[in-house]
Amino acid sequence: MKDDATICAIATAPGMGAIAVLRLSGNDAIAIADSVYRSPNKAKKLTDQPANTLHYGSIEYDGKTLDDAIFALFKQPHSYTGEDVVEITCHGSVYIQQQVLQALTQSGARLAEPGEFTLRAFLNGKMDLSQAEAVADLIASESGAAHKMAMKQMRGGFSAEIGRLREQLLHLCSLLELELDFSEEDVEFADRTALKRLLEEIHNVMAHLTSSFSLGNVIKIGVPVAIVGKPNVGKSTLLNTLLQEEKAIVSEIAGTTRDAIEDVINIKGIRFRFIDTAGIRQTTDTIESLGIERTFSKISEASVVLLLAEAKCSKDEIQQQITALNLTPEQNLVIIINKIDLYNETEIIQKLGGKDAFAPYPVLFLSAKHHLHTNNLHDLLLDTVQSQALQTSDVVVSNARHYEALQNALEASNRALSGLDTSLPSDLIAQDIREILHYLGQITGEITTDEILGNIFKNFCIGK
Repeated sequence: MKDDATICAIATAPGMGAIAVLRLSGNDAIAIADSVYRSPNKAKKLTDQPANTLHYGSIEYDGKTLDDAIFALFKQPHSYTGEDVVEITCHGSVYIQQQVLQALTQSGARLAEPGEFTLRAFLNGKMDLSQAEAVADLIASESGAAHKMAMKQMRGGFSAEIGRLREQLLHLCSLLELELDFSEEDVEFADRTALKRLLEEIHNVMAHLTSSFSLGNVIKIGVPVAIVGKPNVGKSTLLNTLLQEEKAIVSEIAGTTRDAIEDVINIKGIRFRFIDTAGIRQTTDTIESLGIERTFSKISEASVVLLLAEAKCSKDEIQQQITALNLTPEQNLVIIINKIDLYNETEIIQKLGGKDAFAPYPVLFLSAKHHLHTNNLHDLLLDTVQSQALQTSDVVVSNARHYEALQNALEASNRALSGLDTSLPSDLIAQDIREILHYLGQITGEITTDEILGNIFKNFCIGK
């Protein structure tokens, strides 16, 4: 996928702004930039200047001055791509940007493909493939947690973990393959007990990384939270309270919400996608029935389900609603007893059998209308996604491609462990270990194909 062309692109966001940055990368980057650069004294040449320097001047092409600009020079291998790079900072007029881009392409550069600068950084060994993918995640991050996770991966946290596993596996594989060279002498270089113990440790680390994907994925895209319950229990009021705006229509008329209403809020760095759904009840109204059908669809997609019930409901009524939700073990359920401002809170808790009446599901008593105890819901939501995991040094997997590779590696490690238990020949166990190495190598890009690289970098923005 690598070629010697010098590429160029607008690196800042599309549209008009105060300034814009255009980026050049390749062997002729400095010479091409020099062809449009004019210093104030007309004598300075960018090709004569040292690396990591800034130069003020004008951009001139075809006898016209396009703009005043700053030219930043970076020389290989000490640049983002590992090639000569020039970044031109000019005014943010769309017209100026396009004229400068045209001048660069007419002077010998070609337009960069999506993600081609980062692709070149990978191909030139400036970062591995998992770090390159983290660049895209960093650009797309919309919360503190997503930003922190992407930064950790971009700086090599995940790569270091994978590298450590591969180093141990290579040692195991080399010992087993050494035995094959002395098969006639029946020599055993790898102690089977120690071998199994080390392979189990590696297996457990991979299993931990695989299990972290559910957390990483919701942090990356936002935690889907469905607000469900019977009509008129305060679902829309709770949504408006959480969003701090009148997003949903609130009315005493049952069945007001007939479709799912969604919006996103950020709670302590983690995005939550709240979905207000149609009230669940038996109805002959065709439109409302469609809304209820969609409610159950949203429930199946949610990581967290908030079941609202009025304070006057009995324990049996709430239990029936819990059963009707038909949740999976992976989904988190929070039971919310709403409208406690209309009743005596202590009596409500006693009537239901205490705050642990629906264990293991947590129960919150609040008034969405009067914002009573609603802050407790924030803390409970954060607990459901184990946000404390991001406060540690644990590596969190957030990329579906990495998750798939880890699952394949786990399957291979299961076969290797089973082979040790059943005293399989060394060459068969070594083959399973080589498979683990192969799948781990896919994550960092030590083993890859042009097709995989094309699929990864086509989703990048142009200019990065």
